[in-house]
Amino acid sequence: MKKTVDTSSPLAAGEAGRWMQSAPWMIAIVVLALDRITKMWVIENLQIGSFTPLLPGVALTHVHNRGIAFSLFAEGGPFSRVVLHAVILTAVVLIAWMLVRQPNQRRSAKLAFGMILGGALGNLTDRILYGWVVDFIHLWLRTGRGTWSWPDFNVADSAITTGAILLVLSELWPAKTAEGVIDAPNPD
Repeated sequence: MKKTVDTSSPLAAGEAGRWMQSAPWMIAIVVLALDRITKMWVIENLQIGSFTPLLPGVALTHVHNRGIAFSLFAEGGPFSRVVLHAVILTAVVLIAWMLVRQPNQRRSAKLAFGMILGGALGNLTDRILYGWVVDFIHLWLRTGRGTWSWPDFNVADSAITTGAILLVLSELWPAKTAEGVIDAPNPD
């Protein structure tokens, strides 16, 4: 016998609504936990500068990234690090504020914001604890013209990138509501 939930009742609709309100926060916690667990494993098991091939084009590494994406601003002094921490902390607070102030976002936007928030918190935690971010995933592609290599990254970076792409896509494509009506993104 198949169990169904009556979402027409205010109680059931309220429970579903509470679940959807908490989803971005739960996603952020899961991303943060996965990021911390994987980084702690790398710190405990791989020497700094190590390179361990897993599959063709994929390797585990252990590098310290003092900059931001693709090691930008890595050579900056203490002032640039303080500014970088302030910018990241501001982004975290802004995303959290958006989740609280605009709770009726589309599911894809909630998922995206949860991923971005968890990833930002994961990398910010590294910066506060160590002064750098632990990166450990290395991708490359060998062709007849040489080897093309992607900068090392981590779970937090993956979540931020995936969340940002999902957020853009959720704004570009309209979603269908339960009634089959197109719910186009608000152009304002």
